[in-house]
Amino acid sequence: MEQRSWARLWAALGGDPALVEHVRLVPRGLPAPVLPARLPVRELGRATVAVCALAAAEWAARRAGAPVPAARVDDGAVATAFTSERHLRVDGRPAATFAPLSRFWRTADGWVRTHANYPHHRARLLTALGVPDPGDDGDEGAAADAVAAELADRRAEDVEEAVYAAGGLAVAVRTPERWAAHPQGTAVAGLPLVGRERLDDAPPPPLPPSGPRVLDLTRVIAGPVATRTLALLGADVLRIDPPDMPESADAHADTGFGKRSTLLDLASRSGRATFEELLAEAHVVVTGYRPGALDRFGLSARELAERRPGLVVAELNAWGGAVGPWGGRRGFDSLVQAASGIAVAEGKEDGRPGALPAQALDHGTGYLLAAAVLRSLTEQHGDGDGGTRHARLSLARTAHWLQHELSGAPETVAGAREPYDPADWLTETVGPLGRLRHAVPPVAYEGGPDGWARPPGPVGADRPEWP
Repeated sequence: MEQRSWARLWAALGGDPALVEHVRLVPRGLPAPVLPARLPVRELGRATVAVCALAAAEWAARRAGAPVPAARVDDGAVATAFTSERHLRVDGRPAATFAPLSRFWRTADGWVRTHANYPHHRARLLTALGVPDPGDDGDEGAAADAVAAELADRRAEDVEEAVYAAGGLAVAVRTPERWAAHPQGTAVAGLPLVGRERLDDAPPPPLPPSGPRVLDLTRVIAGPVATRTLALLGADVLRIDPPDMPESADAHADTGFGKRSTLLDLASRSGRATFEELLAEAHVVVTGYRPGALDRFGLSARELAERRPGLVVAELNAWGGAVGPWGGRRGFDSLVQAASGIAVAEGKEDGRPGALPAQALDHGTGYLLAAAVLRSLTEQHGDGDGGTRHARLSLARTAHWLQHELSGAPETVAGAREPYDPADWLTETVGPLGRLRHAVPPVAYEGGPDGWARPPGPVGADRPEWP
C-alpha cells in the first residue's frame, strides 16, 4: 500500500512511525476516479483523513488503556465528505454555496477571484469598486454586470489591493511561478506543514469521562470540519459566534453535527466574563479567525495558556499567520487556490482559471487540525508528559504541500478498485433544522463511532455553559 504521504504527515504530527501500519485503505474510483484533478487531490484527501483516523484510534486506545485499533480510510467516504457542502440537503433543498459575486472575473491583464459570501464582504467589495449596492431585494445580475465592467479596465493586482484596503476579499490569479516569487509565497514555503509547540510544563486539566471540552471559535469550512470531527470522537464542542455576524444557516447545517452553538459578544463585559468561565473548564480552544483578530480579547495562544495552563490551542489561518506581508490577511480556500497558482494549474483549455474538485484546502486542513489536537491530547495525557500545546496550520501551507510535496504517483494497492457512488456515503438525519441529507464521517477506526451523537440545531440556540 502507498503509505508515503500519510507516513510523512504522521511524522509531522509527532506520531509513532510503527502505527502507520495500522491504516487500511479501501481504494475506489470506478467508473471514474474520485476527486479527479491535475494535482494530487485524492492523495491529499486520503493522507489527511488517514492521519486523523490514526490519531483518533491512538487517542481512544490511550483513554481505554488498550492496543491501538486499525484505522480505515475509504476513498468513497473521503471524496463524499470533501464535498459535503454540495451534497447537503435541508428538507430537500440544496444548500447555498458560492454567492453570485464570489467568482473569477476577467481584468485588463488577467483574472481576479473575489469572495463575497458574507454580506459585509459583499458590501465592502462593491464599495471598493464604486458599484452601487442593489440591496437584498435588488437586481443581483445588474450588480454582477457592473462589477464585470468595472474590473475589465483594471489590473488584477490593483483590484487586489483596493478591495483589501476596503476590508473586502479579492486576489489576483497568479501562476505557480509568480506565487513562488511573491514574498508571501516564499514565507509560506518556509513554514512547517503542521506547526507544533509546547509552551510550558503545566499538567493538563483532568478530563471528564465524557471527553474533552472544546471551545470552537471558527468559521466557514476548515475550522468547523476540525471541530465537527472532534465532536464525532466524543468531545463536548461548544461553537461560539458573535451575535452580529453568526455563521450562515447552511454552513452551520453542514458542519454543526455533534456540537452545541451559542452567541457571545466578546467585546462586552458580560460576554468576556462568560467566556472566562467557559475557558476555566475547557481542555481545547480552536480558533479560525484572521490572525490577530482575537488578540484584543486576550485569546492569543500564550495569553490563553497563562489563564488556563495545560490547554491545547489550535490555530488556523489562511495565509501563514505571523510570516510574510499577507500573514494577517483574511482569506478563504478559493482565494488561496487563485493566488497560489492552483487555479492556473487546474485551468481550462481556453485559458480560464479553474478550481479543485472540492474545497480541498479547507477540508484537508480541517482534518489535519483535528489530528493535531488529538495528538496533543495523547501526548499530554501519556506518561505524564503534560504541557500546554499550541498547533498552527494554514490553508496556504496546505496548498504548497499539495503543489510541491505531495506525490501523485500510481498506487500499489493490492486488489481491484471498487466502484464509487456518493449516494453510498450519504445518510439522512432528522433534527431541529429539519430533514438533513448529509455525508457520513470519513474518520473511522475499529470500534469507533460511525455517526454523530446529535444533529445540528439552530445557530445560537444553546446556553454558553458546560453540561
